[in-house]
Amino acid sequence: MIEIDGSFGEGGGQILRTALSLSCLLNKPFRIINIRKGRKNPGLMPQHLTAVKALQLLSDAIVSGDHKGSTELTFSPRKIRGGDFSFDIGTAGSTMLVLQTAIPALMRTGRQSSLILRGGTHVPFSPSFHYVSEVFAPTIARIGVNVKMSMESYGFYPKGGGIVRADIMPASELRPLSIPQRGRILRINGYSCAVNLPLSIAERQKNAALKKISSGLPDLSCSVGIEAAESKTFGTGTFIFIKAESEHSIAGFTSLGERGKKAERVGEEAAAEFIEYYGSDAALDPYLPDQIVLYLLMCEGESIFTASRITDHLMTNLWVIGLFHPFEWFVEGEKGKPGRVTICGNPLT
Repeated sequence: MIEIDGSFGEGGGQILRTALSLSCLLNKPFRIINIRKGRKNPGLMPQHLTAVKALQLLSDAIVSGDHKGSTELTFSPRKIRGGDFSFDIGTAGSTMLVLQTAIPALMRTGRQSSLILRGGTHVPFSPSFHYVSEVFAPTIARIGVNVKMSMESYGFYPKGGGIVRADIMPASELRPLSIPQRGRILRINGYSCAVNLPLSIAERQKNAALKKISSGLPDLSCSVGIEAAESKTFGTGTFIFIKAESEHSIAGFTSLGERGKKAERVGEEAAAEFIEYYGSDAALDPYLPDQIVLYLLMCEGESIFTASRITDHLMTNLWVIGLFHPFEWFVEGEKGKPGRVTICGNPLT
């Protein structure tokens, strides 16, 4: 039984999600204490419980401590199975985080599986649907993990109601990833969307982002195209997503609207993150590294990438992974600054 202190490092829900993924993948039981101990509302929240219930169903696991607010959980998987599944978080909890928890297990079942997830699609403190579908998914496809995604309805905080479908293909041999350099940025595009709100809000977000990029990077050689749109699906909210495609990588930046937050600020936030990324000369944005290292540990060979920021999320995830499966990793650079990461894979047997 692997023992995990959930307060280690950044102490968030990612520790639990990574543990669930690897527990099912490696058929190793674990016990975690101090779940989200440092958070305002510690313990398991609905999106964490949905991830637990999903992985319990996928692996026929024996579980204890799976209730709201619980700070301790024991999870003992038995046999992973693929198939078609549907899970409803019941709140605006992130569907993307539940999906990312399930992918490592489902890709090893030897068959195509599908998930229909209901909850939040563009919510704080988690990757947006557009980030996962247009940055994360294409990157893990280069490693050998193929996920197809579609969205039927948006889901914003606090109502949720988003509906997402994901098809996970079987993956056998994974390939290491080598992106030490970003290369030239080829194109920048994105979406500024207002759901059940005036299109003018999306236009203001878009214009503010374009203005900030133009003034902050006057020598940028590629074009910048952001589409403003409105939607009448469930819920009310706005967001802007900016994607930068380079010779060797893809990066993404999302900012969400909220009550009392000006549309111009929404656009400027995403643009400022892109400008910071551009100035680092790194291949990956600060959010992608911790999301992909789990896959890199399973590759035979050495993976190398540069990141625009070394984060606590990355360092914590490397620590959790090492509890389940020994592998070597090296991080050059200080936390909060650009760095270089090397992963020496140890393929699963």
